[in-house]
Amino acid sequence: MTRTQTLALVLGLALVAPATAADDKANLKRYCTGDATTYCGGLDPAGEEMKACFTKHRKDLSENCRRAIDAYEAKGGK
Repeated sequence: MTRTQTLALVLGLALVAPATAADDKANLKRYCTGDATTYCGGLDPAGEEMKACFTKHRKDLSENCRRAIDAYEAKGGK
């Protein structure tokens, strides 16, 4: 690997890493908003009640929402 390729790889990884946590939150919003409205309407999206509702309806949630939750929780939910 040339020095230029190594530098490009390092810079690319540096740009991708910080965006992951933000991407996880964005994916939760993108993929779980409909499920939240359907199963947990009226609850505070950031509240513990929403988390409990999603846990209660886990099997009913869309596949994309479940995956977004799993990715978010795998990183400590931060």
